[in-house]
Amino acid sequence: MTTGLEEFFTEIDAPPKRLLFVNRSSSEAVHELLESVVGDGAVPIEDRRLPETDDELVVLVDDGAMLAASTVEELLQSVLLVNSDVYKTGARSLAEASVPAVLKGLDEVPFRVRGYPASDKEKLLLIAISRLIERTAADADGGTLRASFQRLSRLRDEQGTERVYRSVGAGGTDVHVYGVDDWQPPSAFPVTVHTGDSEAYRRSWFVVFTPTAGSDADPVALVALETDVNCWKGFWTYRPGLVDRIERCIEREL
Repeated sequence: MTTGLEEFFTEIDAPPKRLLFVNRSSSEAVHELLESVVGDGAVPIEDRRLPETDDELVVLVDDGAMLAASTVEELLQSVLLVNSDVYKTGARSLAEASVPAVLKGLDEVPFRVRGYPASDKEKLLLIAISRLIERTAADADGGTLRASFQRLSRLRDEQGTERVYRSVGAGGTDVHVYGVDDWQPPSAFPVTVHTGDSEAYRRSWFVVFTPTAGSDADPVALVALETDVNCWKGFWTYRPGLVDRIERCIEREL
């Protein structure tokens, strides 16, 4: 199965996107935080002065065209000054899950990130996108959400994660969870459980939402594979055809 998901990395086709830190007046530490969140240099960050505005912004560009812009304050409050514990504990509710437009727009960029203790920031963007996909599923009028946890006991141990999946499943979304069988959710927990001990279950991280036909919600998928201990390569995509094939691969092979 890991091989199956591996193949999708050859299909992502992001243009050479860049981030411009416009009219930077904040400290160098903010620039360093942004660099840490976008991983190992997958997205170049350049300082730029624009005399037509005094605003301090981060702008996503592709071949000179602006794709999105977010204020530095947005980035600080939603991602840069946040750690993953707010998602695990539920300190940040599902309704509060958000990702600034300049980061959401980094779809189909291949990221390589490290978890704690090597880095306490690099995985955060993939975690935030995962939670945003879960919110999309919660807000949609039906659909299917498939998510892997490596160990199912994370649903028990992470209060915030448990609360999210209980809420999404109870709301009418068809929720499927995947992981090593080290904990069995109670029968009232509104999810379908898939277990195994293969590498696919132990080293895959995906969150995939496919809405029902006619829904206003958009399909979206995040796929990441563990390449070393707590080191991941991953991407997310909004392409309907690619999301559908990722979803069918998971359904077929796990």
